[in-house]
Amino acid sequence: LSTFCDRNRQKNIKIRNTRGNFKSPAKFNLFSKRHLTTTPKGVYYIEDVTLWEYKMNKITLYHGSPERVEQPLLAKGKLTNDYGQGFYCTENLELAKEWASAGNNGVANCYELDTDGLEILNLSAPQYTILHWLALLMKYRTIRLSTPVMKQAHAYLMEHYLPDINRYDVIIGYRADDSYFSFARAFVSNEISLHQLSRAMKLGELGEQFVLKTQKAFDRIRFVSGIEVANAVYAPLRQKRDDNARAAYRAELEAEDLSGLFIRDIIKEGILPDDPRLQ
Repeated sequence: LSTFCDRNRQKNIKIRNTRGNFKSPAKFNLFSKRHLTTTPKGVYYIEDVTLWEYKMNKITLYHGSPERVEQPLLAKGKLTNDYGQGFYCTENLELAKEWASAGNNGVANCYELDTDGLEILNLSAPQYTILHWLALLMKYRTIRLSTPVMKQAHAYLMEHYLPDINRYDVIIGYRADDSYFSFARAFVSNEISLHQLSRAMKLGELGEQFVLKTQKAFDRIRFVSGIEVANAVYAPLRQKRDDNARAAYRAELEAEDLSGLFIRDIIKEGILPDDPRLQ
């Protein structure tokens, strides 16, 4: 890395990694900040002036299921999943094993994905907020809009925060299981603030998912192996993770946020994605 920076006259620069540690092999590509690009492994800033993209051409993904899935198919994905129809994976093997333990014994399917040339939407990138994730969730998941404020919230988020995902092959974002979904519902009901929602999501540690959305992405994934998962071992771990997420949420509810930003405030003040209060 130092040789690379010296060669490009970028000496003694501190690099802030937004997703994790550097891995090898890697590519570092130079972009101007106004041409921000998201990648599977995140975005790297150098003195907030020069932007470097860290990208692994091939990454390892896992998909937890009741059986081996050697040939993922786009058409088999449910339309009402978090980000619509697609193939939902994770980079975390242990998390995939927990997903595989939902019924009886399952399989953590391992894949290699060639990301070269794929368009990737990373909802953890700096230009997105948790409201972009929430807008996508409300578009695809079934949620009953039982109050006027929920209906107003849905309309406002759809108009101002819904990302256009049509050009993307892959989406990276929060996984919205039952506990996360209850957090989202509480926010659009004006029961918790934006800060409380963000805190509960992060403290819950339910992880991110990596979703293949196009046939182009499906053509780039290769099955490697299937790892047997014992329900007796991983079902309790899955339950513990969910319990921890719900405990984090309850703790946020008890710490009443009287000065926080609620969905009613966002609608009333016409707050848009570039507002610094959303960061």
